[in-house]
Amino acid sequence: MSLQYHHISIKTADIFQAIAFYEALGFTVTERFTAGITLACWMHGAGTHLELMQVPSPKHHPDPFSDELYVGYYHLSFYVDNLDVFLQDLVNKLGKVQLLLPPREQTIGDRCYQVAFIADTDGLPIELMELVS
Repeated sequence: MSLQYHHISIKTADIFQAIAFYEALGFTVTERFTAGITLACWMHGAGTHLELMQVPSPKHHPDPFSDELYVGYYHLSFYVDNLDVFLQDLVNKLGKVQLLLPPREQTIGDRCYQVAFIADTDGLPIELMELVS
């Protein structure tokens, strides 16, 4: 028996804003469809697949970034070639970016990274990592 990764699914309050955000990250819509009564799409980018599903009546969600006691999925993480350039490019494309944690160095094992956290249109934390050494 084998296991192979397929996709990440994110529920969103506004699928059109979410699509624009993930397109700015480099994803492209590959399929648009309905799931029950809601709009949905599949996107491809960063070597993975992403499913967005619009929630007709969104409710408040937990804050996985600021709540130290939160248990569950925490964030998506992507490598970038140049963190500063990538963040500026996002601002140029989107007008503004919600920065949860400004760029800072982080050592993990024998490697050093420049790391920042941003939020998508629904507040989902996204980590951007640049390998420094």
